[in-house]
Amino acid sequence: MNGAESLVHSLLNSGVDTCFSNPGTSEMHFVAALDRVPGMRCILGLFEGVVTGAADGYARMAGKPAATLLHCGPGLANGLANLHNARRAATPIVNIVGDHATYHRPLDAPLTADTEGWARGVSGWVRTAMDVKTVGRDAAAAVQASMIAPGQIATLILPSDTSWNEGGIPGEALPAVPTPFVSPDQVEQAVTVLRRGGPAIVLLLGGAGLTEEALEYAHRIQVATGCRVFAQGSNARIARGQGRLSMERVPYVVDQAVKALAGTKHMILAGARKPVTFFAYPNKVQTSVPEDAEIHVLARAEQDILEALARLADALHAPKVAAPNNGERPEPGRGAPTPEAIAAVLGALMPDHAVIADESVTFGRGFFHNTKAAPHHDWLNVTGGAIGGGIPMATGAAIGAPGRRVLNLQADGSAMYTVQALWTQAREKLDVTTVIFSNRKYQILLGELANVGANPGRTALDMLDIGNPDINWVGMANAMGVEAARTDTAEGFADLLKQSLTRPGPFLIELAI
Repeated sequence: MNGAESLVHSLLNSGVDTCFSNPGTSEMHFVAALDRVPGMRCILGLFEGVVTGAADGYARMAGKPAATLLHCGPGLANGLANLHNARRAATPIVNIVGDHATYHRPLDAPLTADTEGWARGVSGWVRTAMDVKTVGRDAAAAVQASMIAPGQIATLILPSDTSWNEGGIPGEALPAVPTPFVSPDQVEQAVTVLRRGGPAIVLLLGGAGLTEEALEYAHRIQVATGCRVFAQGSNARIARGQGRLSMERVPYVVDQAVKALAGTKHMILAGARKPVTFFAYPNKVQTSVPEDAEIHVLARAEQDILEALARLADALHAPKVAAPNNGERPEPGRGAPTPEAIAAVLGALMPDHAVIADESVTFGRGFFHNTKAAPHHDWLNVTGGAIGGGIPMATGAAIGAPGRRVLNLQADGSAMYTVQALWTQAREKLDVTTVIFSNRKYQILLGELANVGANPGRTALDMLDIGNPDINWVGMANAMGVEAARTDTAEGFADLLKQSLTRPGPFLIELAI
């Protein structure tokens, strides 16, 4: 058995059976091993940012890591932006990077790079397998490390000679590292604050605090104490829909965030961080939390957030309550494709147990309100602010949640970073509906010009215009093997969305806004 074969065996032994890949010469023995070791599903991405973004979406829905397979330092570098997003989402990923043979590295061949150094910025665990006999146990250790709460990227660098050398030994699965419980003091402090009651207390949820079960506890706490409940601005996964606690996220826009959290005297963090602004702006605050508010930590991200919320609800003697009624499903929107009309179409037509992969950026900031009464669904955000995560995330989510329709709400400028993922959707026949919000500009940056007090002229505005020439999204999708159509009305969007939901495989809707 060579090292590559022991690697595949070890991943499968540890429950990792899906690999997103863009291999090169250094990884050929891994690729060849896939024919000799059955059980690993390998999905090709035409760009490393697609590979890493898809691994992110997969793990968020599957609840376990995928492996990636990247080619040397530059291949890793191409995938770093979506590894950054995955790190911010606390997504478990076993990130395998091929490298030069151990004896070839000193020759400084063209692809030689500081692969470990580049990996450390996005990884919680980094190791280079230097001996064929250790590859198997190194792989098992990588899987174990990736699953340490709340989840992290574990990068295993594999020199090519450790792949092709004989003497590989499969590693057995290692036990999961226990997730620590919160201390009694953390719960007691939150109880003391919440017993004061009222909307001046905010319970801010993140991470595992946004699962369906965790939201049931949060709802009990809200009803018993009158506190307000918010989610972080961007989240790896939120359970939403009729009968689940509906909450607002902390807004992206500074002034809106300040208004939303006005009057807060106490903020209790459950798997969340204290909100800060995305950027620093001249003469604006850096946090939307009032200066005189006190911050209390019920549970850090690496602690058992669900158990902490359960203990908190019990300590408050918060009784079980009926599931919240989020109102009636909206009627589909009509007329011009405003954010409100499009959100109403989504809320009216979203299928049961849909997965929403959201990179709608400016256009989609109001979508939450009109989708709260839709059937049960999960909402995934691009968490790290690195654009180009949406289409790959939707691709991976469709593989991680088979049988569920994925709706990718996608800004056009961001889509161009990783449009190659459409090809993977077609190749794998994935049930993904991609909605391109086509305004032919970087709308978010037009807003940022005002926020930072810049005074743009023609040259500056040209840098934010992607309509010269216009991108033909229908033609682009067709070239990737994905059926597509274009519309510029809410009614047209509703018709195309319904059409996409009645057929298997991917479909793209270009919505001119």
